[in-house]
Amino acid sequence: MRDERRGAPVDMRIDAALDLNAAVIVALGCNDKGAWSSCREALEAALARFRTEGIDIIARSSWWSSLAWPDPQDPPFLNGVVIVSTAHDPHDLMAALGRIEDAFGRRRSARNAPRTLDLDLIAYGRLIGDLNGLILPHPRAAERRFVMGPIAEIAPDWVHPAGGDAAALAGAAGVGKDAHPI
Repeated sequence: MRDERRGAPVDMRIDAALDLNAAVIVALGCNDKGAWSSCREALEAALARFRTEGIDIIARSSWWSSLAWPDPQDPPFLNGVVIVSTAHDPHDLMAALGRIEDAFGRRRSARNAPRTLDLDLIAYGRLIGDLNGLILPHPRAAERRFVMGPIAEIAPDWVHPAGGDAAALAGAAGVGKDAHPI
């Protein structure tokens, strides 16, 4: 990926010293630009807001485009993932992500409806199970190429807490097969 302002390559992969077993991964998506000029601008602004919520970005993928699912007639999605560092526990992190979504005009109407911002906690280290209503890892992440592809892009050695490495899961994903980096 290139830094569009400078034309220089941007290294988005993780530092080799990062313990992938402790990785906290958040997925981002948008298919309704809302007040922004584009979904890319909305997603970049959302990332800029992470720090104000005590969430530091360690690595980020490029943006990936895919048709909307389950209704490809809806606007296409722009997705990506970030690996973050935070002092928040999983529930506090979800609350922080919810505040960011709210600030960006996220409305929860019909399931899978177009949205200005969708932030999902994909994994919190190796935690597995139902943590008082918060299921980790995200129960459908491994099925989604628009999640696993970006993870494989920045952390190819990351292994899903329930099994399978990101690259293999991206290749086998049944949802968002058309997802590709842009």
